Amino acid sequence: MSTQQIELVVNGETVRAAVEPRMHLGDFVRRQLGLTGTHLSCEHGVCGACTVLIDGVPQRSCITYAVACDGSSITTVEGYGDDPVMAAVRRAFHEHHALQCGYCTPGMLCTARDIVLRLPGPDARRVRHELAGNLCRCTGYVGIVEAIESVLAQKARGELAMPAPVAAAAPAVAGPAAATWEPIEIPADGDWIEVRQTVALPLAPDAAFARLKDLRLVANCLPGAEIARHEGERAEGVMNIRFGPITAAFAMRAELALDDVARTGRMRAEGVDRRSATRVKTLLDYAVGDGGAGRSDVALTLRFRLAGPLAQFSRAGLVNDYVAEMTRIFGANLGSAASGQAPAGPAQAPSILALLWARLRRLFG
Repeated sequence: MSTQQIELVVNGETVRAAVEPRMHLGDFVRRQLGLTGTHLSCEHGVCGACTVLIDGVPQRSCITYAVACDGSSITTVEGYGDDPVMAAVRRAFHEHHALQCGYCTPGMLCTARDIVLRLPGPDARRVRHELAGNLCRCTGYVGIVEAIESVLAQKARGELAMPAPVAAAAPAVAGPAAATWEPIEIPADGDWIEVRQTVALPLAPDAAFARLKDLRLVANCLPGAEIARHEGERAEGVMNIRFGPITAAFAMRAELALDDVARTGRMRAEGVDRRSATRVKTLLDYAVGDGGAGRSDVALTLRFRLAGPLAQFSRAGLVNDYVAEMTRIFGANLGSAASGQAPAGPAQAPSILALLWARLRRLFG
């Protein structure tokens, strides 16, 4: 099989190597660099044992291609050195008996450090939620939660020295420059996740459709979307996704096609997550109808599909719930923005824990 030359910084040292395109980062650091502190277990991005830092962000090394990390900074469990937060977390894990067999511990430490950096103070319920993506078959999590809470308490009291923030590499914008823009092709076949939603707007249909012609307004209503460049009916930017412990930053480009007579719009978008090399294509169709009494109804249809390492998660019913909630938030924000008000929904994606709880309630009545 052909190989590709990559260069990245691993634990502070520049590494150059030739790797097969299909080799994931976990195998690369273990086999080619001898950093066996990164443990591999499920190799499906589920258990969290292989979690490492990529540009300062915890990521699953078993579902991240090594070639996708070209130019990135990687930190494994061997690379924290004098990091004060990791030193405090390790000490707390020892004091609170937060490990037994130790297989999950490297990934657990990485996640624990990230929790300490982000949370302001002790909160057992939030800590347990943040640990949902790291499985431990031995401890029952009690010692782990207590260890993290103790370090968070030190932070809240001002007793913990915090490291300087690590700037993540900015994802490259997908697609050509606007001057040489090529149409986005969306195939009709394939497996699509589809969600439908209807939004009522306190505007007459023509006025509502006039507002929805603004691509920046439409894109800004989607949780996690950031517009970097906007020219007419085309835009480029980043779509940030957090699905439990899995995070992705898709470099996106989008274009909007409008029918003024029918008052319909279609936004095509495509992008790639640089770290996992996962690609996404989306179709957003909307039609503005007369809701009576000077109001309008906007029928939304969102379709998307993934190709790459993260595509396995699109087969789960929970992902359907996630997209449905994203669409609901988008619809609420769209209604507020079209009416000239502040967004009604959160700027971030929905909580996986809340969606899971809602699904359990439906299953068990």
